[in-house]
Amino acid sequence: MAEDFFPSNHPTPSPQCAEDEHAWLRLLRSRRVGPTTFFKLIREHGTAQAALDALPDVAQTAGIKDYHPCPPTVVDEELRRAQKIGAQLICWGSRNYPASLTEIPDAPPLMWAVGDISLLSRPMVALVGARNASSLGLRMAGRLAKDLTRDGYVVVSGLARGIDTAAHEAALAHGQTIAIMPGGVDQIYPSENTHLSKEIAENGLRLSEQPIGLSPQARHFPLRNRIISGLSQAVVVVEAAAKSGTMITARNALDQGRDVLAVPGHPFDARSSGCNMLIRDGATLVRHADDVFEAINGAFSHPSPVESYQSSAVEPSSASRPVSAPQPARSLNETSKLHDQILARLGPRPLAEDQLIQELGHPAHELSAEIVTLELDGHIIRGAGGLLSRNR
Repeated sequence: MAEDFFPSNHPTPSPQCAEDEHAWLRLLRSRRVGPTTFFKLIREHGTAQAALDALPDVAQTAGIKDYHPCPPTVVDEELRRAQKIGAQLICWGSRNYPASLTEIPDAPPLMWAVGDISLLSRPMVALVGARNASSLGLRMAGRLAKDLTRDGYVVVSGLARGIDTAAHEAALAHGQTIAIMPGGVDQIYPSENTHLSKEIAENGLRLSEQPIGLSPQARHFPLRNRIISGLSQAVVVVEAAAKSGTMITARNALDQGRDVLAVPGHPFDARSSGCNMLIRDGATLVRHADDVFEAINGAFSHPSPVESYQSSAVEPSSASRPVSAPQPARSLNETSKLHDQILARLGPRPLAEDQLIQELGHPAHELSAEIVTLELDGHIIRGAGGLLSRNR
């Protein structure tokens, strides 16, 4: 069952009660149901429960036999764990769902949050970069985070070691940071950031679309990255190698229509090669926070970030208002053909994702989404350095 079927223009209502939330969780946790398929199923069948009832027939039509939706007991256990850690469920269409995420084509239908969810209604800037960051890179990330939060912005990052950690730590001084988790919102990675993650839960926000209790795996990081960029008005890359997860985040940001900014580095330092490439290709060069403010606001003056954000963002939906979810771009047959093209280019020898995208000639954001789908289905293996190979 591929990720694109059931095109429809019908709005998607948010859950109205605990039973609806339970059905939404079951549908999204069902095998081979991602965000795009989730929204299409609800549009086609009206409710999550009706979609769950129809899933076995839908799967059989797609050539999948003996398909069973996610059992209710699995969701019961996830809800029990959520209650234990004080996590809140944020559903598409609810008043707490961040308006910025409604603009991206593969928005998560559900997210778990631990901490201050009011931060999701404030203007956000992402700070991302290398795990093996230099001392200068760490200082730069800390300075940018401090100045951004001082002027009212929330700093978003991925809780990884290096640049992410420095950004979160500096932003915590003002309680204005959001950590997007690659696994469950209760699964801290890396373990060295256990204390930092606790401070973020107390003074900021931890956020994840993954099931509570799920340990992060390699395929979860690209999914996490699209949320980092999707939440933010701009993405600032402090240090990044030419082929790195940080560059995937930058590419996501460009595809999502976000501003991409980069801190330049010495040409001999591989940790800055990605930043220098971004600047060469048109990203805004960042020397200090004023460069970020200018890119976002179009002037060196610092207008209220909240006013600036509210004037340009989509108005958050009320809990009872139907919301139009992202629309599908391809039919099921077209998606299957694209999957065949991707797999035909891959073999046991690893291939860089950028090279694969260049060879196929499709838009990067379309191919990246389908590569992740094939990863989840077990057809593609992502190895060291993000290199792709076919799982035979």
